[in-house]
Order: sequence, then structure tokens, then C-alpha cells
Amino acid sequence: MDSAVSGVSVEASQQVFSTMCALDAAGFNSDESTLSEMPSRLALRTELLNLQGPATTELREFYRDHLLADPGETLSRFMTFALVVGPPPRFDFLLDRDILPPDALAIEGFQEILMNFYHEAHLDLRWSRVAPEYQRAIARDQSPVRRIVMVSNGYLREIYNPKYGHTFTVYVEPLVGNRTNFRNNGNHYAIVIGAGSQFPLADVQHAYLHFMLDPLPLKYRDLVNQKKAILNIAARAPRLPVEYKSDFLAYADEALIKAVELRIRHLKPDELEAALAENDRAGFVMVRMFVTELQKFEKAEPAMSLYFPDLLKGIDVEAERKRLQNVTFAPDTAAPAENSAAKKAVPATPADELSQLLAQGDHEIAVQDPTAAAATFEKVLAKYPDDPRAFYGLAVSSLLNHDAVRAQELFEKLVSAPHTTATDSPGAPVTSDPSILAWSHVYLGRLHDFADERDQAVSEYQAALAVDGAPEAARAAATRGVSAPYGPPAGSEEGPQKQ
Repeated sequence: MDSAVSGVSVEASQQVFSTMCALDAAGFNSDESTLSEMPSRLALRTELLNLQGPATTELREFYRDHLLADPGETLSRFMTFALVVGPPPRFDFLLDRDILPPDALAIEGFQEILMNFYHEAHLDLRWSRVAPEYQRAIARDQSPVRRIVMVSNGYLREIYNPKYGHTFTVYVEPLVGNRTNFRNNGNHYAIVIGAGSQFPLADVQHAYLHFMLDPLPLKYRDLVNQKKAILNIAARAPRLPVEYKSDFLAYADEALIKAVELRIRHLKPDELEAALAENDRAGFVMVRMFVTELQKFEKAEPAMSLYFPDLLKGIDVEAERKRLQNVTFAPDTAAPAENSAAKKAVPATPADELSQLLAQGDHEIAVQDPTAAAATFEKVLAKYPDDPRAFYGLAVSSLLNHDAVRAQELFEKLVSAPHTTATDSPGAPVTSDPSILAWSHVYLGRLHDFADERDQAVSEYQAALAVDGAPEAARAAATRGVSAPYGPPAGSEEGPQKQ
């Protein structure tokens, strides 16, 4: 498959490989079932598990500190990191810190650890030994990826033009097993798959449809938002993922993709109705609406990129409200069944609830929804007064909302008394987190730069550099701030929230 022509490629990534090697060495429960035809990669995993050295020891400690109960969630964090960094040996971040995915921020500090481990484990030499096995797996996956592109583009009547710089990459990494990981960074979409006997057709097709269709709801944002009342009903569904409950553009996009998938499968009428009913129960009530309109699209002539406004205009919100008046949403399958003698409801612990709310706020910042993020962090502070992570999230949200006065007040509270007790400084969030402290000083420096208060700005940047254990990205930002006054990136209308 010629990526220069199609914008689509199947590759191996040394960033993903190096990250997976680090997880191997740390003891992550990799899926070895996909390695029957890759003996060198399997042997490498054994070598890494037995590796010793200061960098490896530090890696294993970091991994233990960031291990989650769900192996899939643990892997997701590290794969997200691997997809937002450049090649070894430096693994430089490809995005500014403020727009890094929350998963990557959750393992801040891993970049330096991976750099040290890469050198200690001689991963460059180890890669050269296993690369031929990767190339054979890549060659095998070319055909199903090519078919996905052909079928999807044929249905949408689209001829993709890569001149816009959009890319879709399937990365092959055998030790992720059956756990696929999909991410998009701006115009660059990537999915990491294993090398098992069963190609993950549905996952790759779903990711590719995101690649093709994501630009449409953004391009026709005003038309999409005319249907936003649908989310008032859908958001009540317990099984609807939290990221869609307050982001209608993302919700409509996901519903459109699900609808296209159903049409591509050419289901029998009873099978289609069963699938639509299940989507309704899960909260994706808009899938049924899109399927109805796609049936009209199939009889038309324009490509989807031209027909999409007509697709939206065909959706009658009032009719759908009536249809959904008596909808019964499925209960959250993760929750214990009610009135069950065998299962007693176990309330979430405060720590679980706090983590979930903070993660929700971080996600809302990541998708550039500062209003929702601010509401989430305010909710945290209402139940957990003076939580420094919520204060920090609220401060960043304020910057995104162009409220520099409030942002400065919050950042100043964060750095005012980091080593006092709560009784010594009532109303001030107490934190010893070097990341929060350092970045708060950096942001204060930028706010002073915007106010032409250069001396105060330099003082804040120097304070950031003095924070023991400050992350490297914050130190780099502070060093730049000392050297020259901060200015937003060219063409940005946003305040000093970008690095």
C-alpha cells in the first residue's frame, strides 16, 4: 500500500516497540498468544524480564506506581504516550503539553525513564534483530487494510486526497495481543494492533471511518448543533460513555460512524432492527436517524462530503423526541443489579469518585470544552474542598475561557503555601505535587508576560525551575520564559494556555 498516494499505511513503530519493551521489562502481562510465528520477539520478552540495571529498576518502580487494576487501561496509557512522541532515542513530544491526551499526562515523567531504559537495554540493537518478523506481519496485514479502505471509500463515494496532510497508520505490535488502541492527533490517526491470526477488522474499520468522517461534523458544526436537543435525551442513558454526554459533536460523529458500519454490513431487516434497538438502549439513539438518512444517501449521487448537510436536514428532532418519550435505556452493566439477593450494591469509594471526576475534567479540557471542565472541577471542589488537582484544572479551564483574572487567582493559591497545613492556610489548596507547582509558576509567568510585567514573569519562571522534581517539559517552558517573554503560537487567539 503506497502511503504517499493513499495517506494510509501499515507499519511498525520504534516508539511503540520501545514502549512495549519497557512494559515487558516491568512485568506487564503481555499477550503472548500472538507470538507463535515470532520466536525472536518472544525470546526478547524473556530477555527483558530478566534485565537488570539502574534504569530498569527505575522503570519497574515507575510502572508499579502507575499500574491500574485493568490491564487494558494500563496499556492504553502507555500506547497513548507512544503515539504522541517522536522516534528514539529522545522520544520528544510531538504536541504541546496543554493538548496532550490525559492518558499521556497521567504517566508524566515516563519520557525520561524510557530514554534511559532505551540506552541501557540497547533497544536499537534488539530492534534490528526482530525487525524482519515485524515486516512479515506488516505484509500480511496489507491486504485486509486495503480492503477496508476500498469498501469504506466506495460506500462513502470518496476518493481520499492526501495533499491535506491527513494520515491513517496501522501500527503492528504483536504483544498488545487482542487489545487494539486507537488515537488521533490532529490530522494523524493511528491504531495499534497485535499480530494474531484474527485480524481486528471491525476495530480497524471503525478507526478508518473516524479518519474519513471526523472532519464533517466540525465543518458543518452549526448544522449539527441544530440537532443538539437529541443529546438531552441520550445523555440519560447509563451506558452512554461519559465523553459523549456533554459533547454533541463527538456524539453525532460516533453515531454517524456506527450507522455507516451497519449499512456496510448489509444486514437483513430483522438483524438491522436488532442492532438499532441495541444502540437505542445504549443511548446512541441518533444511529437509527442516520441509518434512515443513509438509505436515501445510497440512492443519491454526491460523495458524503457533499451530501452530509442533506443528511442532517433530514433529521426531524421533534419527531425523534416523540419516538423517544418512552424509550427504556439499558442499565449500566458495570453496576450491580438492583434487588439482587446475590449481589449487594457497593457504593463507589470517595477516592474512586474523585478520580473519575478529575479524569472527566481532564478529558473536557483535552477536547477543548472549558465550560464543561470548569463545571466538573467546581463539582469536585464542592465535595472535596481545596483539592489541588481540581484547583489546577479550574485554573486551566479559566485560561481556556479567557478569564485571566480568575486563572491568576487560582494559580497564586496553588503556589502560595505548598508546605503549610490546611489549618495554617484556610482556603488554600495544599500540594507538594511538583508538576502542579511548576506548571502553576509557568502559567503565572505567562500571565505576567501578557500584562507586560516582565520582572514578575521572570521571577515566576525561576520559581518553576527551583521546584524539586519538576517535569522536564515544565522546566523547558520555564527556561524559554526566562530567555524571552511568552507569546501565543502564531495565529492563536487563545491566551497563554499554550506552551
